[in-house]
Amino acid sequence: MSSQRGVVLLMSVVLLAAQAATAKPRARDLGVPFEGHPGPLNAITDITGVAVGHFTLVRGSGKLVEGQGPVRTGVTAVLPRGIAAADQPVFAGWFSLNGNGEMTGTTWVEESGLMTGPVMITNTHSVGTVRDAVIGWGVERFRESDDFDALSLPVVAETWDGWLNDINGFHVRPEHAIQAIESARGGAVAEGNVGGGTGMICYHFKCGVGTASRRVKVPGGDYTLGVLVQANFGSRAQLTIGGVPVGRAITEYPAYVEPGTREAGERRGGGDRDTGSIIAVVATDAPFLPHQLKRLARRVGMGIARTGATASDSSGDIFIAFSTQPAGSGTGAGVGTVGLLPNDSMTPFFQATVEATEESIVNALVAGESMTGRDDHYVFALPHDRLRALLKRYGRLVPTP
Repeated sequence: MSSQRGVVLLMSVVLLAAQAATAKPRARDLGVPFEGHPGPLNAITDITGVAVGHFTLVRGSGKLVEGQGPVRTGVTAVLPRGIAAADQPVFAGWFSLNGNGEMTGTTWVEESGLMTGPVMITNTHSVGTVRDAVIGWGVERFRESDDFDALSLPVVAETWDGWLNDINGFHVRPEHAIQAIESARGGAVAEGNVGGGTGMICYHFKCGVGTASRRVKVPGGDYTLGVLVQANFGSRAQLTIGGVPVGRAITEYPAYVEPGTREAGERRGGGDRDTGSIIAVVATDAPFLPHQLKRLARRVGMGIARTGATASDSSGDIFIAFSTQPAGSGTGAGVGTVGLLPNDSMTPFFQATVEATEESIVNALVAGESMTGRDDHYVFALPHDRLRALLKRYGRLVPTP
């Protein structure tokens, strides 16, 4: 098979996987109760202009051979203004709940209140590759613009997928990051084992990417807020869904499974440890200034807490929030004029951030599919039937059509 044909085949597999992911049931389809009113897609792409793309790498099986595989990883891209306007900045703010992780470009976000280009999410050992790829892509695509080096300080974040993936093999290449960007679109967002979330584990179930949105009505107008997470954190015993102690009840599925132990139901590989990280991206079309967006980013941690986690020492819990308004944020000469909602209008947006974060995490869990990775390490998906049964037992199951 030629290399070109191989790339075409891989991309076809990626596209089919993304299509399948969007067709899978989501948390609300299973009767999970949530507060608030979602947008039409219940996704970060409910904010006009926001686009999401994934590139997924799944290759090989069996014993780990460093540099060869097995490979279970990828890249996810979130573009605030789509591809064509990726060189146009947005107001942004970021927050680290626990800093055992990486998100590049945030020193300039903190200094300037601006973010330019996509937010990229990948595995821990691929941050540098993805960062350099975004810069190269920006230079080539916007070479003729007034500020062709605007993407010189891109935002790239990570979570660790080394239980399932040959993380030290450095399989994410620059072209994979670029393909994640170039595939970014509005509309339904693929969730679960896709993009940067391919090899991720949350509350010791297979997890990955999840998203949700909320409509927010305040005296200044009607707005939308969306969240996208790459979830890879928490212990089994912590998992709480809809107020139900799901993790403590589902004990028949081992947390981490090594070869020969799946049938025995043994817990190995570290037991019920609280480890890993979560990256969250918050987007809104409400006119907020950078300090207000930082306030939104802080509220992501409260949404995470609703699902049970406590931001352990080994967890990188890092969040960034941006606004797509105004269209010309931070650009142009002379004195600019921007509108903003006052601080006393922010409480409904805080609530929306908490609610959308909680639902994004549960959507990532519901979309996760059981996976075998390096050295035949195995991770179970959250069993939908057991989840529904538990919600019903506690009187929390919402009737579904």
